Amino acid sequence: MFFFDPTFIILIPGILLALIAQMYVQERFSKYSRIPSSLNMTGAELAKFMLESSGIYNVKVERVPGNLTDHYDPIKKVVRLSDATYNSNSVAALGVVAHEIGHAIQHARKYVPLILRNSIAPVVSFSSNLSWILFILGFIFMNMALVRIGILLFSLAVIFSLITLPVEFDASRRAVKILESNLMMPKNELSGVKSVLGAAAMTYVASTLMAFLQLLRMLLIAGFLGGNRD
Repeated sequence: MFFFDPTFIILIPGILLALIAQMYVQERFSKYSRIPSSLNMTGAELAKFMLESSGIYNVKVERVPGNLTDHYDPIKKVVRLSDATYNSNSVAALGVVAHEIGHAIQHARKYVPLILRNSIAPVVSFSSNLSWILFILGFIFMNMALVRIGILLFSLAVIFSLITLPVEFDASRRAVKILESNLMMPKNELSGVKSVLGAAAMTYVASTLMAFLQLLRMLLIAGFLGGNRD
């Protein structure tokens, strides 16, 4: 059944959107990485400026290897910038950096969706992996109790994806607002930032869709199993 599972077809729209989103964000970042910003600031300099101008002095800025591995660590209160953004003054780099600082600002301002996402992240990381183990075992041994527990645990991953959407959109909104109002970034550069961040947002939408489709697939398989038991 798992080798020739017809319910896999349900995942195709999510897989396609994820692939398109990934290619789109790479294309947008590549395009605007070739355009230097008139702000004359590197990603690291922008990060420090945005933090200080927001009254945040307890968040560090560090460099990490990789391409677009930028992220904000709420536990250690560190904004980590990738090789592609740390020393770059491109429109794309500044947009990505501003977005990550947006998360630091959310944390400092106790933005509820971010606090909620951070609080359930460790649980979701564990439960999403365990969910499929229990689900498959339940299917193999025809045990509906294990199947239902697997579905319940995976539902947490769907909830996490839903909470992530407003967190990411809000971080981009804060980023654009600061670049526009505080730094007076020209409109043509701001348009590039919005393009890059919009493309990145598509990846989160694709991830949420994929989680929903996976949950739907699990429910359909569970219905098949339940019907066979009857």
